[in-house]
Amino acid sequence: MSSFPYLSTTIGVPLAGVAAIAVLPKGRAALARPIALLASLVSLGFAIAAAVAFKNGGPRFQLAEKYAWIPTFHIDYAVAVDGVALVLILMTAVLVPVVILASWHDTETPQDSPAESKRSVRSFFALLLALETLMLGVFAATDIFLFYVIFEATLIPAYFLIGSFGGARRSYAAVKFLLYNLLGGLLMLAAVIGLYVVGTRSAVGGTFNFETLSKAVASGNLNIASGTEKWLFLGFFVAFAVKAPLWPFHTWLPDAASEATPGTAVLLVGVLDKIGTFGMLRFCLELFPHASHYFTPLVLVLAVISTIYGALLAIGQTDMMRLIAYTSVSHFGLITIGVFALTARGEVGATLYMVNHGLSTGALFLLAGFMVSRRRSASIDAYGGVQKVAPLLAGTFLVTGLSSLALPGLSSFVSEFLVLVGTFEKYPVAAIIATTSIVLAALYILWLYQRTMTGPVAKPVEGFRDLNPRELAVIGPLLALIIALGFVPSILTNYINPAVNQIPAQVQITNQAPHGAGQDSVAQANGSGQ
Repeated sequence: MSSFPYLSTTIGVPLAGVAAIAVLPKGRAALARPIALLASLVSLGFAIAAAVAFKNGGPRFQLAEKYAWIPTFHIDYAVAVDGVALVLILMTAVLVPVVILASWHDTETPQDSPAESKRSVRSFFALLLALETLMLGVFAATDIFLFYVIFEATLIPAYFLIGSFGGARRSYAAVKFLLYNLLGGLLMLAAVIGLYVVGTRSAVGGTFNFETLSKAVASGNLNIASGTEKWLFLGFFVAFAVKAPLWPFHTWLPDAASEATPGTAVLLVGVLDKIGTFGMLRFCLELFPHASHYFTPLVLVLAVISTIYGALLAIGQTDMMRLIAYTSVSHFGLITIGVFALTARGEVGATLYMVNHGLSTGALFLLAGFMVSRRRSASIDAYGGVQKVAPLLAGTFLVTGLSSLALPGLSSFVSEFLVLVGTFEKYPVAAIIATTSIVLAALYILWLYQRTMTGPVAKPVEGFRDLNPRELAVIGPLLALIIALGFVPSILTNYINPAVNQIPAQVQITNQAPHGAGQDSVAQANGSGQ
């Protein structure tokens, strides 16, 4: 148990911000913006403090807190982090203040028509903070029932952020987002209950504690019949595949991301969707190892299709926001391939990819949002020659785009390298096919840049202003992290490696890389990273 409640404080500060915004007098609604920014920055400070307090080489789960919640069913408020959860919490804590600053004037900018009434400033920023609380909580939860409750609760603020503050088709996008994810959540609920029942019939007893159950699985004390394990695996996996989203469960994402405000899209794609791939890595592999091996060929087929299909659809888009959303479908396919490669290198790469994707794609969404706010159009054909009138905007867009296509020296390269190397160790055909997505990524990113930034200056672009100080403050930290993690990925892999090297040991993954292999591969990918 941690002497200071780092995790609860990190999770609770944004919730306190929601309460502060809720009690603002009607005439002081504008104060919601600085309150939200301050709360998110304080939460980031505690997340960094938690990372400092975390001891590499110590127990896998640290900074633990546990309090009885529903004793009758052995349900607890239990939070703790390993290296994988910790880096995702840090990513979330970094992105939220960036999104809040980027969204400073979003409630003042009508998206349907000039006559549309202004949206509630208090509601918008309170919803952002509420979503942050839930996203931080879901990564920290070590009680499976608590995880499920928060997993489902994230839908509430996300639904209202899309449906109340999005574009012309926001209602359709919000309902589609909700229905897809609710269906997946119901399947997961059935699996959670089934897992509890299985536990009550074994020596483990009825419990939702993840550490207890995963150790029981590894030791053989939790005997799950083969057929039952497969059904339980599917209940969890489908819920996570919808959340990620993985083909063919992906169709809600382009609509939600293109209709939401750019800041909301960053949280949807950069953080919320990572709950799906995080859940696959933590729950599917460790609780259902035999079923994971059984379904791995099927999952890899879906992931490879997702990778290629998402890239091809991105190439064909005429809307910037939808294009970026489809690139994420492709990236999530690669992350899933890394998870189910069942090698240490693949899983280190997948975890690192989750963070790097959040940074690079988040920056792309925000920069595209800055362009849309100036031009009032997301159509790629509405732009041209932006680099001549707004060189900073074009330059930062190019760097983030190059990171998204995994240019060596930028953060995503090391992630893709580890995923593909780790996959090639066991599934070379899948790795080779997935590698073609790198070529496709170059096509859609460079094509997007060429159409919007180069060539003659389109007449509506002539009056474009370049990035202002607030926008530079938004993009600057993300660019700094993209470059820093490209050259020094060990900032994160020092946390990820110990946790990932314990996961294969528990689920008995064959062809396991020796301890530190993920770090060795990082060094091979980028010699200056160490």
